[in-house]
Amino acid sequence: MQFQLTEEQLMIQQAARDFARQQCLPGVIERDEKQQFPKEQVLQLADLGFMGMMVDPAYGGAGLDTVSYVLAMEEISKVDASTSVCMSVNNSLVCYGLQEFGTEQQKQQYLTPLARGKKDNDLYIGAFMLSEPEAGSDATSQRTTAEDKGDYYLLNGTKNWITNGGTASVYLVMAQTDPAKGSKGINCLIVEKNWPGVVVAAKENKMGIRASDTHTVMFNDVKVPKENRIGADGFGFTFAMKTLAGGRIGIAAQALGIASGSLEFSTDYAKTRKAFGTEIMNHQIIAFKLADMATRVDAARLLCLKAAWHKDNGQDYIISSSMAKVFASETAMWASTEAVQIHGGYGYVKEYHVERLMRDAKITQIYEGTSEVQRIVISRGILK
Repeated sequence: MQFQLTEEQLMIQQAARDFARQQCLPGVIERDEKQQFPKEQVLQLADLGFMGMMVDPAYGGAGLDTVSYVLAMEEISKVDASTSVCMSVNNSLVCYGLQEFGTEQQKQQYLTPLARGKKDNDLYIGAFMLSEPEAGSDATSQRTTAEDKGDYYLLNGTKNWITNGGTASVYLVMAQTDPAKGSKGINCLIVEKNWPGVVVAAKENKMGIRASDTHTVMFNDVKVPKENRIGADGFGFTFAMKTLAGGRIGIAAQALGIASGSLEFSTDYAKTRKAFGTEIMNHQIIAFKLADMATRVDAARLLCLKAAWHKDNGQDYIISSSMAKVFASETAMWASTEAVQIHGGYGYVKEYHVERLMRDAKITQIYEGTSEVQRIVISRGILK
């Protein structure tokens, strides 16, 4: 068993840490308050090769492993979870899905600019569209329809809570073609945002990850060419589930970053803040809080790296990714709450960052599969 990172992985980790501290930390509070999409930061991530980290260089990617991706996600999420979730969706859901299941034409036309994060020197990222007003955890209940018209599909419906919804150039949309077949009648279609009938609707006013771009998107008689279907007819639901299994590693790493950021901010604060004549780190109640935080953060990190290692080595990572996500997300919620407590009154104000981490943490227990859904996946895996 090897716990040592490679030289390349350490370089990626350091580059992500430097980027987070130098490019994300300045202005992160203002972007959160104004719900301002971090376009400049995402473009810089593209320049670093972080928008298509695991994509083959033949298609514009960096060709890195999943472990490197987890390391980068953790470092960026320590500081700015809104920026990291944009990176996660593009990497884990959109680029992975296209590279793994797309045709050569789809890879050349869409994957290459998505992996680069740019097209014609402007931002070019993707969004993954599964959730609907009545299809959240029950993803089989798709009301969005893709009517087969011979050489194209006619797409109609509404998708909710879409990360990158207003900023993305390309959408991967799950839609029901044959309701009689249930989940086996669902297809995944590649849709361009500028096509007639695509309507980007309301932007969500969220509790956390407020700078990320979360929208409702509607489709009104959108003509989607047959060649934009991913996989065989009826493959859409399987595509979504296989893609989300890898996506959970990205969100687990985001949650890990929020938790480890909570620990780092709290440790720094405890070394300088004085109470009762000494730094608060010298009070056992604070020291023990930090010890518990460090232990849980390390456990979450090991689960994330284990899931990433399984994926990199071609092993089944469905259970390990669910374990990583449920544990890391619950650790993030707990650790960020403890961070606010350690900071006391200062923790409740925006200047010290930890109140934002606490707000950002909650969504990691919800999106890309709630904690309850992860426990279903894990229990089915161990009881089969």
